[in-house]
Amino acid sequence: MSTPIHGADGAHSAPGVFAAVDIGASSGRVMLGRVSPDSGVSLETIHRFPNGVTEIDGGLRWDFDALFAEVLKGLAAAAETARKNGERIVSIGIDTWAVDYGLVNDAAELTSVPYSYRDGRSRATVDHVHSVIDPERLYATTGLQFLQFNTLYQLAAEPSLDGLQALLIPDLIAFLLTGERRTEATNASTTGLFDAARGELAVEFLDDLNLPRTIFPPLIQPGETLGTLLHAIVERTGLPADTKVVAVGSHDTASAVAAVPADSTDFAYISSGTWSLVGVELKTPVLTQASRAANFTNERGVDGTIRYLRNVGGLWLLSECQRAWASQGFTQSLTALLHSAAALPAGGPQIDADDPSFTAPDNMPERIRAAVRDAGAVLAEQPAAVVRCIMDSLAAGYARTLADAERLADRTVKVVHIVGGGSQNRLLCQLTADATGKTVVAGPVEATALGNVLVQARAAGVVTGGLAQLRELVMAGTGLVRYH
Repeated sequence: MSTPIHGADGAHSAPGVFAAVDIGASSGRVMLGRVSPDSGVSLETIHRFPNGVTEIDGGLRWDFDALFAEVLKGLAAAAETARKNGERIVSIGIDTWAVDYGLVNDAAELTSVPYSYRDGRSRATVDHVHSVIDPERLYATTGLQFLQFNTLYQLAAEPSLDGLQALLIPDLIAFLLTGERRTEATNASTTGLFDAARGELAVEFLDDLNLPRTIFPPLIQPGETLGTLLHAIVERTGLPADTKVVAVGSHDTASAVAAVPADSTDFAYISSGTWSLVGVELKTPVLTQASRAANFTNERGVDGTIRYLRNVGGLWLLSECQRAWASQGFTQSLTALLHSAAALPAGGPQIDADDPSFTAPDNMPERIRAAVRDAGAVLAEQPAAVVRCIMDSLAAGYARTLADAERLADRTVKVVHIVGGGSQNRLLCQLTADATGKTVVAGPVEATALGNVLVQARAAGVVTGGLAQLRELVMAGTGLVRYH
């Protein structure tokens, strides 16, 4: 069931639906969301496409032209689907991974292919940045965990920024759709150049690093309208010219957390995908030195909330192992691999899943075995043993991180919500419940797209209320699985 949108004259027009462009580091999708205050929210996958880094001009970069072409292909398919169903697309929301950007000049041209955070160029700038801005001062303002690929380190690696603006990846896609330049706040909070308490750009750090104060366009908040489609986009997609692009939680984790189906405030979340983001939702940031020492981050969420979390290694480890095994002719399905791994006894060797040595692609099974050897243990050659090591290591990392979050934020967590692709991994969910000693609620898989669509629907007036009311709609339309 979809809800009719009232036209300007008060009459009912075609039922309104919402397009979510949701892109992760390994794949993307365009989905249509239908929202009703009575029956909740449902999603229809329109177009899926691969994404990934490739070596271009001597660096690991995103093939952005191909990525944007897939976005347009998906929007065109969404427009056709809506027409066939007698619906109209009210708006488009865009979310992606964080920290990466494209540089745009005054002529509105993308000046180079955007780098990936997996490229190592920013490592050389860390010491310079910290010599200019003391790391304690940096954390006391931004509340951001140290990651060598945070945007400020990447910007410090640029040879010149004269006459350029940095558009974070979802903002860059929105710019190419509308011609409007903005910086969405949840993603801005991941740059290392955002004041966590004031909720605005930390211009003093831009000055300290000799970065232009105009390096980022003005901020926009989730739920605000960015603009309508350029004529060229209308021509290529078949979408109506008055289709809006609405800012959502453009950092994909911000959208995912907005759709966590929690019925109280004493919950933690694990957004489990390529990366795992493990944390709690707060009203104010935690900017203590103890928090900095634990490498926790304070990122902006929808409705001004704080996503207090730490990055933990994710299912990138597993997907890279599968890729390596496939190249060697081993093609056992993931389901069979996980079944075999679950049959192995507990207490096997573990790794530090978020060690930076696992960030780049290349023969992941051997790197995992090497890490186990370095720790004085032995890991069997069989793929099932490697998979079990990954699952045990992720669950242990989740448990450590949640315990730290409870201590540092002075919170007691009763329920852990796992959303994203990892919520389908029964072995990981059960091991997490065992490691944390808490109930784990798994689902929804498409939390990011759900949060994206719900923010759009609220902006259109289809639904009202705060995050609690949006989450009720998720619970109404999602089958959840509990692990004890």
